[in-house]
Amino acid sequence: MPIILQIETSINICSVALSENGSCIFCRANDEGLNHARLLSPFVNEALDFLRAQDKKLDAVAVSSGPGSYTGLRIGISTAKGLCYALDIPLIAVSTLAIMSIAASANIHADEDYLLSPMIDARRMEVYTAFFNKKSEMIRDVSADIIDENSYLDLLEKQPVYFFGNGAEKCRQVLNCSNARFLADIAPLAKNMIALAEKAYTENRFEDVAYFEPFYLKEFQVTQPKKNCF
Repeated sequence: MPIILQIETSINICSVALSENGSCIFCRANDEGLNHARLLSPFVNEALDFLRAQDKKLDAVAVSSGPGSYTGLRIGISTAKGLCYALDIPLIAVSTLAIMSIAASANIHADEDYLLSPMIDARRMEVYTAFFNKKSEMIRDVSADIIDENSYLDLLEKQPVYFFGNGAEKCRQVLNCSNARFLADIAPLAKNMIALAEKAYTENRFEDVAYFEPFYLKEFQVTQPKKNCF
């Protein structure tokens, strides 16, 4: 199995992890603000020193692809591309929202069917989200939504939906539904990228290092929610 370096810089947390055979063998994280330009290179150097001490080499670099902060993603992507160029290894892109869903799944202990809605905060009552089933498979594509009391009722009337991430508080304020549930302290971290990056590696799903661009928040068109109720 490959040794993969994971890089996550989509929000205010800067994190790096190394995986081997699907297990995390090294990780560093800092959540004290947008310090990615200062922290990422030292974290990566620590990871590479860790590998050199064991006479091991990287097989690939995985990076969070957004949606997320323009500055944070740009720093992460640039670092990942530089490593891939220098070491002649493949680049793997992992959705920020999928990373958050993996973290959330580990915190839910329920036999019933449910959906996962990771949310990245945007301005005012806007969020960037997608929906995943309990297997962390995406069932509704990434969208930019304006939240109000009618948001996502077509899904909430059928099963519980867990909302989480730094945009979920906007839903908590307005969604008055017993199936709307909320998880605290779920953020995208490099260590939660491992399973997704390993799967991409085994399926040879690599990015073009020269042309790959992440999903910046500004790329999405905000849509009004449907006005239906039950």
